[in-house]
Amino acid sequence: MESKKTQVPIQFYYLPGVCSGPSQKTSAKLKKSLGARLMGQEVLPSPYLFQMKEDVPPTKTCETVVLTSKQISRLKYYIARQYRVNMNLDDLPVVMRLKMKSIDYSVKGYPIGFRAPPSYSGLDDVESFLYNHLRFTVRYRNDPGEFAGYRIVGFEVMPVSYEHQLGKDNTLVNTITNNPKTNLLLKGQGPKKELTVTYSYEVKFVESDTFWSDRWDVYLVGNPDEDVHLYAIMNSLMICLFMTSVVITVMLRTLRKEINAYNSSIGILEEDEEDFEDAAIGESGWKLVHGDVFRAPAGYSSLGLSICVGTGLQIGCTLLICAVLMLIPGVMNPMNKGKTLSNIVFVYVFSGSASGYMSARIYKLCGGKDWKKNTLYTAVAFPGILVSLFTMLNIFLAFSGAATSVGILTIFLVFLLWLCVSTPLVFVGAYVGFRREKIEIPTRVNQIARVIPQSTGGWSQLAMAPTSYYIGGLLPFGSICIEMFFLMNALWLSQVYYMAGVLAAVLVVLVMTSAQVNVVMCYLQLCAEDHRWWIRSFLNAASTGAYLFGYGIWFLITKLKLVGILPVTVYLTYMFMIALAFALFLGSIGFLACLSFTRMIYGALKVD
Repeated sequence: MESKKTQVPIQFYYLPGVCSGPSQKTSAKLKKSLGARLMGQEVLPSPYLFQMKEDVPPTKTCETVVLTSKQISRLKYYIARQYRVNMNLDDLPVVMRLKMKSIDYSVKGYPIGFRAPPSYSGLDDVESFLYNHLRFTVRYRNDPGEFAGYRIVGFEVMPVSYEHQLGKDNTLVNTITNNPKTNLLLKGQGPKKELTVTYSYEVKFVESDTFWSDRWDVYLVGNPDEDVHLYAIMNSLMICLFMTSVVITVMLRTLRKEINAYNSSIGILEEDEEDFEDAAIGESGWKLVHGDVFRAPAGYSSLGLSICVGTGLQIGCTLLICAVLMLIPGVMNPMNKGKTLSNIVFVYVFSGSASGYMSARIYKLCGGKDWKKNTLYTAVAFPGILVSLFTMLNIFLAFSGAATSVGILTIFLVFLLWLCVSTPLVFVGAYVGFRREKIEIPTRVNQIARVIPQSTGGWSQLAMAPTSYYIGGLLPFGSICIEMFFLMNALWLSQVYYMAGVLAAVLVVLVMTSAQVNVVMCYLQLCAEDHRWWIRSFLNAASTGAYLFGYGIWFLITKLKLVGILPVTVYLTYMFMIALAFALFLGSIGFLACLSFTRMIYGALKVD
């Protein structure tokens, strides 16, 4: 059972007085993937028995149950929190669908009850009513050419609140409908305030013209229009094209002119560059700091930078591989969130060598010597933060009885996966990285650092902290903000995200935009004769994660309307994890782009 108001799922069989059913007693639990275990998904057999193409008239699910006053209060609590029950038939989630001439609405799951005002019930106050009868509709297709037999193409349910009046033969009436006069009121009777409830269901099989390949279309009813995805792509491309034009202008015109003018002043201007013979001569701006631009941060700053860049590259490799896998049919099904999460975890673990390699390369460039500490911290830091937050959150969820609480065995399996697979791969990558030659820098570093002058304003002021942090993350986040709305709906509002191609395109645009923005910011900073670009280039790009977390807070206030401290804590904790991973990923992109940029422009500069 899931609720948009709490984001704390609860197992169906924890409902007070719910029927266990014969299938629950005789069947074993289905196998779960690692992702399903981490999400707390547990698939259990339902108390309802279906036989293919055999309609079931109104039938009692189990013997009549008696609810105590405490159980009634608990059911009222779940109804007030708008919990919905999720069921699957042939991997199809059950849906409630309203289809009329002007309305076509579909929502997954069904509520366990509803609250009705006096205008509906005729009672003196707002009261809660229990859905105790389920009317299932199973749609099937008979296509011998496609499949030898029948295939399920639809699974729908209509919940009914009905106070059964059993006859002497203990049978149910044939017609059970929602009616204010016959709704089952959740209110105890007698001195013990108990309530007698009869749970029932009926099944109807209906032949359908829906093809097997189109059976998921019903779950997209009510999702945002696909045209909005087109607008998101256009928005991202426009921002990317704008930044590309800015970078081309800086690289091909301004920098080319400055480099040739400087080289001309020391007598080595190329013969075919006569257009610049009247250019200004002498050192100025970014050329003055050629002796300090490759002065790496020292101590723990260099250690932290190398760890963050390596971790960010590992996250980037995971995103890239997963984006490609989503384009392959059947590999990463968005409908199966548990399997998708498993694939993400495994891809991240097996990308550990990329993290160790890049961390070692950057640490060696910074002059670091303690490679064991660098490698160990790279392997432990980010997973350690995530596991610590997850474990603390899991404790609170376990005490609250949430279905998403993870068992000790699952946590131990994740620990073994990190210890036996991820960590060795990080050390292998680090070994290869430290064995490689140090990244070549084109200029010598002065023994004494140059004094950084006071900023005189203008465009260079934009590259100074903290202004640079605001600008460095604004445009990259602007290129994905529309698509983030769809992703947030899929994560927190149980909608389906199916535009894998759009997601891959937006990811490429995000990387390009972040790299280009930070190259321009780095150039403006160097023009202001500030050579401290190493840490700042990472933070400028990483600030996109802060924008993402801010967007998550906006989404929480305007869309989710969560109730209670625990649901808000769960949401903010997971959003912080996502924003942190986002920040590390884009921070590494920004730093590596600026490193390549500085090596290129100072490599073209002929320093005397």
